[in-house]
Amino acid sequence: MLQTLGVFIKLAVDIRRGILAGGGALHADCESVLLEDGSQQEGIWGADWNPLTQEVTYEALINIRPRQNNRSMEILDPTIRERVRDIAQQLLGGL
Repeated sequence: MLQTLGVFIKLAVDIRRGILAGGGALHADCESVLLEDGSQQEGIWGADWNPLTQEVTYEALINIRPRQNNRSMEILDPTIRERVRDIAQQLLGGL
């Protein structure tokens, strides 16, 4: 997954199914993979994974969702952020 960007990995995380797709040039590339696999867009959130620090950041264009009360590139809901972090750390490693 590091081939595209080298230092971090763009992710799309399906918080309902507990899965993720990563490694695309855009978060939307990863989101498309999950949608093709049966995920629903409302449950998919964008994030980045830094393998060196094993940390997640929560900014992506796909996170701008006024109808889901998220009007920012950053995931604003702490419960969603926690779920994204937990899934990423479970599947990719982490603290």
